[in-house]
Amino acid sequence: MANMLSFVLLSLSLAGCAHLSPPSNGPLVFVAGYRPQASLPFVGVYVAQEQGFFADEGLEVEIRHSGGGGEHLQLLVAGRAHITTQDAAVLLKRRADPGLPLVSIGLIGQRGQQAFVALAESGIHSIYDWQGRKIGFKGTPPPDLLALLDEAGLSESDVELINVGFDPRLLVEGLVDVYPVFTSNEPYRLQSWGYHLNLWEAADYGIPTMGLTYVTTESIIELDPERLTRFMRAALRGIAYAEMHPQEAVETVLQHTGPDADRDHMRYMLDTELSAARSPLTDRHGIGWQTEAQWSALLESLLQYEAIARPIDVTTAFTNRFVAHVE
Repeated sequence: MANMLSFVLLSLSLAGCAHLSPPSNGPLVFVAGYRPQASLPFVGVYVAQEQGFFADEGLEVEIRHSGGGGEHLQLLVAGRAHITTQDAAVLLKRRADPGLPLVSIGLIGQRGQQAFVALAESGIHSIYDWQGRKIGFKGTPPPDLLALLDEAGLSESDVELINVGFDPRLLVEGLVDVYPVFTSNEPYRLQSWGYHLNLWEAADYGIPTMGLTYVTTESIIELDPERLTRFMRAALRGIAYAEMHPQEAVETVLQHTGPDADRDHMRYMLDTELSAARSPLTDRHGIGWQTEAQWSALLESLLQYEAIARPIDVTTAFTNRFVAHVE
C-alpha cells in the first residue's frame, strides 16, 4: 500500500516535474532496478562500462542501483535518471495507473522472468497434477498462474492458493507443493541444496509473457534521443560480449556485487537470462527488438485476469527507435 501511495503522489506531481530536463551536459544516469547482480540488462551496462563501449560512444555513464520499492521509476520520472530497467507487465500497469510516461526502448527478456516449481519427488509432473495442491504465489496471484490453471482446466477453487513471500524453504518443508520462482534465482538455490525440480513456465503453454526492458520516459526521448541511441548501442554490445565471454562477464558483475557474491549463482543467472533473451524474433532483428503484437498480447492477458487498471495504447509503451541503430 505504501508503494502504491508513493506512485499516486508521484503522479499528482508530474505536472510540476515536467520542466525538469535531463542534464545533457552531465553523465547519463542509469539506475538498475534492483541490487547488483547478473541480471542481463545490468550485465550489458556493467560490461559496456568495463570494456569501454560507452567511451567508444563518447558517453559518460553513471551506474546506480535501486533497493527495490519502485524508487528507480520515481527517479526516472522526476528527471533524476535517464534510463532504468522494468518488467514489461509492470511497465504497462504503471502506464495505466498512475499514468507514468514510461517507454520501453529495448526488450531484453523475450519471455517472462517467473515460473513455478515442484520437487521432482512430489509426484507433480505436470500442471494437470496441480489439482488439490497447495500453490504458492508472491503478493497477489499473477496472470501467469491464473492462465496456467486455465490451461490445466482448473479454477482457483480446485487448488489452495497461498501467499508465500520470498522463502523457497517453504517448498522443501512441505508448506506448499508448488512454489513461484524467478527462473534465474530460486531454482539455483533449491538445486544447490540438493533438490531436483520440475519447472513450468507460462510461455511454454503459449501464454503471453515478457521480461525485463530498458526503460526511459517520453520526455527524455524527446529531449535526449541521440544519447539514448548511443547508450543502447553500447549496452547491447555489452550483452553480445557477455554472450561470447560469459565467465569474464561474471567477473565484471562481481566488481559491482562485491567478492562475497556466489560466483556460480551469478553464472547461472546470466546463462538463464541469455537464453530468455533469444527468440526467432531476435534471430531476425537482434536482442532488444520488440513488437506491437507482443505488447498487445501481454496487455490482453493482464486485462483478462484483471491485473491492470484499464486498457492502454501499447504503441505508446515501446519503441524500436533506439535498437534499430544497433549494427
